[in-house]
Amino acid sequence: MTEHKTLQKPQVVSRQSVARSRLFHIESLELRFANGAERTFERLSGSDQGAVMIIAMPDPEHVLLIREYAAGFEDYVLTLPKGLVDPGEDIVTAANRELMEECGFGARCIEPLVELSLAPNYMRHRMQVLLATELYARRLPGDEPEPLVVETHALEELPTLLLRDDFHEARAIAALYIARDTLRERHRRETPLRW
Repeated sequence: MTEHKTLQKPQVVSRQSVARSRLFHIESLELRFANGAERTFERLSGSDQGAVMIIAMPDPEHVLLIREYAAGFEDYVLTLPKGLVDPGEDIVTAANRELMEECGFGARCIEPLVELSLAPNYMRHRMQVLLATELYARRLPGDEPEPLVVETHALEELPTLLLRDDFHEARAIAALYIARDTLRERHRRETPLRW
């Protein structure tokens, strides 16, 4: 068994704003580590506004995915509905609103599953993943520049989805596997043993 010693966080010697846009703020951090090593780190800095990603299940075997334009890849990708938490919203309210805006459904049952981060060496972005069930038709106007294509896929066909060129967002993949395994475990606990 490996013993873990308590790590001392590096000292921030200086912090400088490198660039700022409407969405991003790039900072340069001069750090001094406990062993005396000094390094410059760059990071995307921004607000601590929360974000949600929704695993919406119209039935116990299927999940809704959206096809949306991803400017980073200059192409359309298949992913889960997601968005920012507006001021005054909790994550459940934000998830239901985003689901209505992006998929045209609301959910009677929404439960938090896990919190995921993305590239923690470069940013402090965290996303709350929520499971939405008992869906009903309800559309709200959103901020998308064009209508999103909504597709239904079997949750058990994740390995097949991974073979597609348009399905590669790590957060969505992790969220779907976590949801699948959580639902499998619940089913196992709720199914009575037969002798």
